[in-house]
Amino acid sequence: MFQHIEPFAGDPILSLNEDFQKDPRAGRINLSIGIYFDDKGRIPVLESVRRAEAIVCATSGPKPYLPIEGAANFRAAVQQLLFGSAHEAVASARVATIQSIGSSGGLKVGADFIARWFPGSEVWVSDPTWDNHRSMFEGAGLTVHTYPYYDAATGGLAFDAMLAKLRTLPAQSIVLLHACCHNPTGVDLTHAQWDALIPLLCERRLLPYLDLAYQGFGDGIEADAWAVRALAAARLADGTPLAFFVANSFSKSMSLYGERCGALSVVCPSAAEAVNVLGQLKFTIRRNYSSPPIHGGQVVATVLTDPQLRGTWEAEVEAMRQRILGMRTTLHAVLRSKMPARDFGYFLSQRGMFSYTGLSGAQVDRLREQYGVYLVRSGRMCIAGLNSGNVEPTALALAAVLDG
Repeated sequence: MFQHIEPFAGDPILSLNEDFQKDPRAGRINLSIGIYFDDKGRIPVLESVRRAEAIVCATSGPKPYLPIEGAANFRAAVQQLLFGSAHEAVASARVATIQSIGSSGGLKVGADFIARWFPGSEVWVSDPTWDNHRSMFEGAGLTVHTYPYYDAATGGLAFDAMLAKLRTLPAQSIVLLHACCHNPTGVDLTHAQWDALIPLLCERRLLPYLDLAYQGFGDGIEADAWAVRALAAARLADGTPLAFFVANSFSKSMSLYGERCGALSVVCPSAAEAVNVLGQLKFTIRRNYSSPPIHGGQVVATVLTDPQLRGTWEAEVEAMRQRILGMRTTLHAVLRSKMPARDFGYFLSQRGMFSYTGLSGAQVDRLREQYGVYLVRSGRMCIAGLNSGNVEPTALALAAVLDG
């Protein structure tokens, strides 16, 4: 019956993590998987989350199914976090938000929605992007292309080439953009570049799809929502608000990986359209997982809506952000001392959990085989896996591999 089923090739990142777990070397270093670790190499339990979870458990009762779209308090808290407490888009009820199973679940619900209601549209993702972006949209039956993004020569953004490509796309093309902390490169658009991009999106009537999985890890919680709010303020030539999608996650910012807490918000031109969009998102969910789980979402909602817990959480996220910046600074300093003729400034300018190292696939293999340092074969490094005990050995191994 199942003889024709092909074996699963495995996820390249998760498979690499499995290989790391099997590696018997005591000094091995895992910089492959996208998880934030503290300076002792542990996944942190945030104090704000621990206290919120205690409140949720103490006040919980029967656990009926949530509404298809998720808990109202969670959805409202997400809108406030993304758009601000008094944004026009929220006040005018033109944002349709659903609670999703991580931001991955939000991306997939949005992909299925697009496949149903924009069947002629094709999807454009950055080159490179998170591998699962392509899989999710192709899995929904959509055709996926790439637009220029990373400039290997500078370790920065190929912005002119990016704009040139997007300027050629037909109306209603889906353009996937990273709101901050680009995965896998760490290369983000500046405010000035967003200011140049957004009018193009409006002029060409493109449909942006933002992925915001690392809010707070770039320039801070509020600053990392800048692109979302700028898009929400954008207008087409006739004054119609720009429509767009944004999927966000609490896996990293609240260290709630296994709770799968995320959301999808669709910013619509009008409240009437938002009602219909929310209804069709609910239909999409109903024929998939039916409704989201309760626990994690209520922990998130409690953190976001309790003023004391919110303040504690914001301080904890800022501490995580500063630790990542510290690791970037130390990595850069050691590399620069070992190879003064080479420019490693991209480690300082790139933002968030990831950086592109510039290593080839063969160099990544050598780094793993000879030095026990695990990177994704594209050369992506998870900076959040570095700590005071392994950052210098990592830098020395990188220098040895780059030197030949």
